[in-house]
Amino acid sequence: MTLDEMNRIKKELGYSNEKISQLSGVPFSTVQKVLSGKTESPRQKTVEAIVKVLEAGKGINYKDVLESQKPYSMLGEAAPAYAAKKQGEYTVKKQGEYTMEDYFALPDERRVELIDGEIFDMAAPSARHQLILGEMYVQFKVCASVHGLPCRVFLSPCDVQLDNDDKTMVQPDLFVLCREFDISKHTVAGAPDLTVEILSDSTRAKDMLLKTYKYKNAGVREYWIIDPKNREIMVYDFSDDNLIPSKYSFDETVPVLISNGKCSIDFAEISRELGI
Repeated sequence: MTLDEMNRIKKELGYSNEKISQLSGVPFSTVQKVLSGKTESPRQKTVEAIVKVLEAGKGINYKDVLESQKPYSMLGEAAPAYAAKKQGEYTVKKQGEYTMEDYFALPDERRVELIDGEIFDMAAPSARHQLILGEMYVQFKVCASVHGLPCRVFLSPCDVQLDNDDKTMVQPDLFVLCREFDISKHTVAGAPDLTVEILSDSTRAKDMLLKTYKYKNAGVREYWIIDPKNREIMVYDFSDDNLIPSKYSFDETVPVLISNGKCSIDFAEISRELGI
């Protein structure tokens, strides 16, 4: 559920922010900030509570779409094995307190993202996910080359220290960087010009809500969300502070906004290649 959809459902139900606050237990001022897009980084539990109220108001049995992708818990029996090791012992922290040191202390085989001090486990992508990603990469790269754009295209997994701080490290499925960077570094520092996420059941809520806020506030200029299940592409143009995405189908050609009209991605071609 995107922010635009949350506000649409809120309007359909005739709910005020005060009512949502009362039903969800989320403070009124927090509800206002989240639904207006002004909050810089909504917490996972806050988003979950608001979405639950809106879904319940529609008369739908609430299915916790966030459950499968809640922050990876460092608590419990096996927690010390995945926490930062200090002075021969593992230090277990609360979600929201983890740092880059904890991120890099994780086993190499465990793929996670660190967002505002919370660790999110990432499942292996599906074959369809990877095929879509590969086709998009080729089109982005060819277009940048043909038009001589000063941009480089990257595929996941590649660490992006989005906020240049010690609390967030993300791995966009695909991102485009149109500035100089230090290729010798282990991570890319700062916001890419364009990021792309391909939805799966385990990442849907994180990609559609949390990452929308994170990318916008970090300075990403353009954000694409690819929804294979619904054959839809949502494009956010953050250059004009817009939080309502333009929507395209898998039968259309999608313009790349940061290319100033020079590039586009033909999803009809991608569909043909994949047979979807």
